[in-house]
Amino acid sequence: MSLTTGLHSPRTPLRRFLDRELSAGPRPLRESFRAQHQTDNLLLPGPCVGTEAGNVGTAIDQRLRLAFTTATPVDLATEAGIDLTGGIGRGAGLRMRAVGNELAARLAETVLRLDLDNRALSMDRAHDEEEDLARMLLAGAWYQVMARNPYGFTYTQLYLTALEDSGGFTLDRLLQLPNQDVVDDVVHQLYLAATGPLEELRARTQPQDCTGGPTFPRVNITADADLVVDGLLLDFKSTKHPFARGLSKHTANQLLGYLLLDTADGYRIDTLGLYLTRSGVLASWSVEEYLNLLGTCRRDLPTLRTVVAELLAGCQADAIPYGQEEEDKARELLERLAPVIEAGHCPVCAQQLPDTARRPRMYCSSWCTVRASTLRKRQNVAPERPAATRPRKKVVDPPEDRVVVSSTPRFRR
Repeated sequence: MSLTTGLHSPRTPLRRFLDRELSAGPRPLRESFRAQHQTDNLLLPGPCVGTEAGNVGTAIDQRLRLAFTTATPVDLATEAGIDLTGGIGRGAGLRMRAVGNELAARLAETVLRLDLDNRALSMDRAHDEEEDLARMLLAGAWYQVMARNPYGFTYTQLYLTALEDSGGFTLDRLLQLPNQDVVDDVVHQLYLAATGPLEELRARTQPQDCTGGPTFPRVNITADADLVVDGLLLDFKSTKHPFARGLSKHTANQLLGYLLLDTADGYRIDTLGLYLTRSGVLASWSVEEYLNLLGTCRRDLPTLRTVVAELLAGCQADAIPYGQEEEDKARELLERLAPVIEAGHCPVCAQQLPDTARRPRMYCSSWCTVRASTLRKRQNVAPERPAATRPRKKVVDPPEDRVVVSSTPRFRR
């Protein structure tokens, strides 16, 4: 299972669970992010970046991790992609794997030689050294595509070049493939980071306080965050629309997902952060503030982690249920894991309902009244109207010659 896949569609059990739990939705958190994103500076990609934008994001993410810790010079996804290319038919696959292994060895040697996580040195190195690093990291990003999306890998320059001339495919040939605009884009984003809050964060920490590409092996799902720095879980985003899309619902859920998957609290996460590589903005929230902004007040963090672990163990949480049997199983599990709201509490946010001399209130605020309607559309268990507020109907005995057919109301999905 994959966290990214599970968050993609609103029909997966994982998304349905989170949509139900996050009673406030993404808007309050998005407004908080925009309040912290106070800059008009923006690095735009060069004209030839185009479809390579995703690989640029992968490359700059890895370069920024290495500035904090070089414990893993070659990330796990790159290593996995290199190994998988050996299974591609014909001699091209074996050649791609051999060149990939050479790339991994040169990258590891370069990272250690440049001492990238040395706090006595600045985050960036000489321009020609940064260009060489960018080319290696971009090549590594192509191998990562093989690990994450084998079909997409067949469209990379790496694959097409190796397939065209496997005999002439060498490491030097591979490193010549990235367009200069693409290389410059990676380098310029690093230079921006070296003059902003990320450099300040790096300066006040040590390599041993940092974990690059943290994973969560205790749960049955694949997820790799970008960086943990002394309790701060940090995700890098290289979007060219940072103000409008910097904190999408997917990004908000992704950060929350990383937090919840650390079931043993191994990384001691107390702060969640987002660094925008094209605007140089670092936005952060304490865990408590982040959860409150999303509206997770129905359960505390340890309970949420336990329930998420039960969900992942009980179904294919990252896949849309296929067939009625799988849908019934997922729905039953979600209903069993639904939060229990005590009587006299708001069914949306679980806060105690205010006392009133009039009839009991259904929700604690107008905001929760609006959110209740949204929650009903999430294919989850909708907040029920408290029994005390339901209007009483006059019961009339039917005539003896009539047959009463009992039915349940149908709700439009």
